[in-house]
Amino acid sequence: MNISFTLNGSRVEVDVPARVNLADCLRHHLHKTGTHVACEHGVCGVCTVIVNGDAVRSCLMLAVQAQDAEIVTIEGLADGDELSALQASFHKHHALQCGFCTPGFLTTAHALLSEEPDASLERIREVLSGTLCRCTGYVQIINAVYDARSAYAGAAGKESES
Repeated sequence: MNISFTLNGSRVEVDVPARVNLADCLRHHLHKTGTHVACEHGVCGVCTVIVNGDAVRSCLMLAVQAQDAEIVTIEGLADGDELSALQASFHKHHALQCGFCTPGFLTTAHALLSEEPDASLERIREVLSGTLCRCTGYVQIINAVYDARSAYAGAAGKESES
């Protein structure tokens, strides 16, 4: 099936079998390998991408369901070579170790802070609890997301002024 959608700000068109999930489409057809795949059951959160502003487990979504959607992967969070505020905060707080789960945490946190730039520590813990990391105790990750809130609050303020 031929589908088209916006991926990280650019329109893409791809021909995929009807049963291909979005994670495999991104990784194998569009070569966006930052989206990782682990459990393939939607449990671990590692494959999370942003679809029309919502954090979505790309292993559970068929690629054909992405028709005309706006999708952001880990590759779309940075501005060229410039890290996003959230990515910089992960670096500052040493919020990654092996890095396998990091794309899922970053896309999930980005979706959360885009909607709730004043998210409490409790809310951040709740939302991030759906992404599994086997290397850390989550403290650095939660602190990094909490610290990045000000960048999202500033962005929300700029949008409301326009």
